[in-house]
Amino acid sequence: MQVDYLIIGQGICGTFLSYELQKAGKKVLVIDEAQPFSSTKVASGVINPVTGRQVVTTWMAEELMPFTWNAYTSIGLEIQQQVIQNCPIQAFPPSEQMLEAYEQKMNNQPSFIQPIAANDIIDYHTYFYFNHGAVAISPAWLVDLHALLKGWRQKLEETSALLEESFDATQLQIHATGITYKNIQAEKVFFCNGVNTFQHPLWEKLPYSFNKGEALIVDIPDLPQNHIYKFGITTLVPWYDGLWWAGSTYDNRYTDALPTDLFRQRKTAELGMLLKGKFTVVDHIASIRPATVERRPFAGLHPTQPAAGILNGMGTKGCSLAPYFAHQLAQHLVNGQPITPAGDVRRFSATLSL
Repeated sequence: MQVDYLIIGQGICGTFLSYELQKAGKKVLVIDEAQPFSSTKVASGVINPVTGRQVVTTWMAEELMPFTWNAYTSIGLEIQQQVIQNCPIQAFPPSEQMLEAYEQKMNNQPSFIQPIAANDIIDYHTYFYFNHGAVAISPAWLVDLHALLKGWRQKLEETSALLEESFDATQLQIHATGITYKNIQAEKVFFCNGVNTFQHPLWEKLPYSFNKGEALIVDIPDLPQNHIYKFGITTLVPWYDGLWWAGSTYDNRYTDALPTDLFRQRKTAELGMLLKGKFTVVDHIASIRPATVERRPFAGLHPTQPAAGILNGMGTKGCSLAPYFAHQLAQHLVNGQPITPAGDVRRFSATLSL
């Protein structure tokens, strides 16, 4: 079997890379196991242009926000699903200092922070305990990751572009002019398979880190689902079937990928201090996600083995970074356009060449 590109993994990186390459007229084959939702199963799907206690605008936010809206809208039309919606964040600062930090950012141009009307803040006292006002973060997007991955997987199946099996690294041979995997030949192979990417000798020297994320799935009757609600380290995000995603942790000292009793106890206690009404925990989810030490993705071709490439290490910003760098990587392959240097994996050429 001959294809242009072999892609390992159909998470958000593999999904958008295969989409962009197919759109450019290239023949791709994606290798992925029957259960594709690994780190995405705990991801909230939120694209937030503001982050941290210092209320910092996220890297490239002004460019990423419109790009991601267009990218998800485009792939949504392809799979006949609405996979992105506008869902402003209502942020409730945990202290006066945080409120002041938000208010100072309102004066920036452009600003992603807006005031909330006094009457709306009064209404929020019906649902929440809070003492330091509230502000809006807008625009903010909410991505339906399950619909996206399921819909694109079906599209890959329809075009005979999916090999549903576990990737066996021992079967991969990389040559100067291409790659061979079992009976498959391709120009290049791309590693988009999450934490497993870094088990391969090609990529094991990259400065990566693994973080564990956990979240509770909660039933909160009558809480309006037209906003995301943020309380310091706890965020409530509209989930599926009228439920809420409540999380998350970013733990790099974990022992396994399983949900922990400690997280469940702590997050349940936090929700009890935030919510005035009754709530019920209906599920508890966890997984491991790869990130980079410098919080910038790995995108591009290996400096000494250019038949191998990578799109990985998106961390907590995968919903915004993956579509953008998948597009850049596809354009680099097809049209020779450059990848943003801060995201190009060749910034680690010295390390990868050892």
